[in-house]
Amino acid sequence: MISTPLCALCGIRYPVFQGGMAHVSDGRLAAAVSEAGGLGIISAMNFGGSVLRDQIREARSLTSKPVGVNIMLQAPSAEASAKICAEEKVEIVTTGAGNPSAFMEMWLTAGCRVIPVVASAALAKMMERCGAAAVIAEGGESGGHIGEANTMPLVPQVVDAVKIPVVAAGGIADGRGLAAALMLGASGVQMGTRFLAAFECGVPQKYKDLVLKASDTSTIVTGRRLGHTVRSLKTPFSRRYAQVEYTDISDEELEAFAVGSLRKAAIDGDEKGGCFLAGEIAGMVKKEQSAREIVEETVREAEELLRSAAGFLS
Repeated sequence: MISTPLCALCGIRYPVFQGGMAHVSDGRLAAAVSEAGGLGIISAMNFGGSVLRDQIREARSLTSKPVGVNIMLQAPSAEASAKICAEEKVEIVTTGAGNPSAFMEMWLTAGCRVIPVVASAALAKMMERCGAAAVIAEGGESGGHIGEANTMPLVPQVVDAVKIPVVAAGGIADGRGLAAALMLGASGVQMGTRFLAAFECGVPQKYKDLVLKASDTSTIVTGRRLGHTVRSLKTPFSRRYAQVEYTDISDEELEAFAVGSLRKAAIDGDEKGGCFLAGEIAGMVKKEQSAREIVEETVREAEELLRSAAGFLS
């Protein structure tokens, strides 16, 4: 069985995180992943105030295993979500889109382990100095907000830069990705897009169907003009955004163009007006499965590959 320092750190059986996807990752999905032996993560972007607390408690009613919460630090609700995580003594807090140092003392005092998402070795070193228990090195192949570096060069550089465990993310959907990440020096992986096809994932069937029908060229990157680079599936909305992004439209009009598009996708299944976030590996997701099947299949594939790797040596 694959066991890494990440497993002991987080109290999980398998070194597999489920990404905290905005408007997607709720308590039910997180609990299913954690119950399967990975780490399920609730997205605080989904909920505000007491609703986040309810989601944490719902997940805990469904599993006795550790559950995490992801906080997008630029979100208006970030401070309130941070306090709820401390009050609920959430086992793992992952963060994105900013520096979590303002909340670190509160979280560490509450016993939370903090694992920020980083897009560079420099940021990883800063997070280690702040008291992070591990970092998630996320490459630009991932869905949602992305950085410039890709996973393959980013992960080993982050591994070399810090002494804490590193989780690889971006472009990972199966055991091949897990095995490759371990060979790069990571202690585990985070997968988001693969879990969009989990039975326990509550997105509209239209969202799942778009992922299941995707190919290797089905995603698009937009938002560079405003500094909010995003990878999503090619849909009427994303294609139109890409067309108008570099016209003479004002920044304010461009911002307004995308308002509510994530919710239209993840809640309404509106293909024309929704922004369906997904990573480049969407073309590798070909079937709906339970969260348990996804976790166990990923680990089983990785184990088989690692055992056979000696065959390359003479």
